Parts: sequence; C-alpha cells; structure tokens
Amino acid sequence: MSDTDGRGLAALAALLADPTRAAMCLALLDGRAWTSGELARHTGVAASTASEHLTRLVEGGLLAEERQGRHRYVRLAGPGSARLVEGMAAHAAPDTRPVGSLGQDHRRRALARARTCYDHLAGALGVSVARAMAERGLLTQDTGWAITPAGLSWFADLGIDLPRAGKRPLARSCLDWTERRPHLAGAAGAALASHTLAEGWCERIRGGRALLVTERGAHALDSLLGLEAATFR
Repeated sequence: MSDTDGRGLAALAALLADPTRAAMCLALLDGRAWTSGELARHTGVAASTASEHLTRLVEGGLLAEERQGRHRYVRLAGPGSARLVEGMAAHAAPDTRPVGSLGQDHRRRALARARTCYDHLAGALGVSVARAMAERGLLTQDTGWAITPAGLSWFADLGIDLPRAGKRPLARSCLDWTERRPHLAGAAGAALASHTLAEGWCERIRGGRALLVTERGAHALDSLLGLEAATFR
C-alpha cells in the first residue's frame, strides 16, 4: 500500500532525527558490521542506550542485525539504506561548529579527501574518479549513469569482472555529502573500490571509512585517469 498520508515517510525521518542514531548510521557507511558496544563507544552513550537506538533502527528497516554468541552485530540493511543516509547527509546544512581538537580536524579532513560510502569510493577521491571517467568516455552521465563500451573494456583490462545482470544497477550516481557532487556507486563503483583496496592503492585509516591513497595508488590513478595526487592526498 502506498504511503498516501505521509505517515511512513514521517516515521522514517524520525529514525534519523536523533543525533545518536544518525551518527550510528553514518559510522555504518563504512560497509562493515559493528557490535552494539562499538557503536556505543563511537557515539559516547551507554550500552543500554545504544541498544535501544539500534532496536529502533532495525525495526525501522534501516539496519540489519545478527547475533553471534553474546555479541549483537548490526550493519546497514543494504545499498538502499546507504544511499538514503549519504543522500540525506549531502542535503543537510554544512557543519559550521568549531573543531574541538586537532585530531577531530584531521578526521574531518581525511573523510573529505577520500573515504568509502558503504562499498564505493567517496570524498574528493570518489568525485574525481567519476569526473575523470566521464571525461575519458568510460562513463556517460547523459540520461542516467552508465558504463560505456570503452568503460567495460577499461574494467576488463584492470582484471575487474563486472556483473552483467542483477538487481543492482551497474552504474549509479550518489550525491557526495562533503563534495556536494556525485560519485560513482552501483556494482561498478563497488567493484572499483574493492579493486582499489585489494591492489593497495588505498588503505583504511585506523580501520574506518577514511582512506589513505598510497604512493602506488597515486601512480596508478595518474596513469589510468590522469588524476593529480594533490587532489586527494
């Protein structure tokens, strides 16, 4: 049944109206499963409070959970949840609060330079990759995003096997919440991010969402897409 009176939309918006729940969802954009305790420490709330928030997010369909022994693991329910969270963050007003510490400033800058958005590349790195692919005719952005025949050959030359069928679109734009411009999502975006990490072009900073582009990655991105390292390093 369609949500003609808006109650469903209001209920969904209410899930992310709480800063703690919103912070939990943003953390889970790294694509991993987190324990309830990890998210409690990340958001600075008591374990019981974190559990209550997570129960609401699971019941609302934004998160999925699984239990292993006494541990409760949660993750985003799927690409749709990730797209919703990233999209809402991109439309939110910029955070103009003063930076509390040098470490906090470093973390903000690292996330803005290069990060994962669920399972694809985001930040200045992700936006630059998408733009360079479009400029080289590997990606078309005319009527919806699509990988061109030249793009398919480019992926194949890198040894990346792209799925030719499936529920998930091969290419899709995702509005970047720091750059306010789109980066590449979909199956192709996920495959490229996975390849980037597997080849050592990027490394996760302290296991989180933020990425560090390595020297090897800088050379590869320059050779393949003409990207200057200063853009994301």
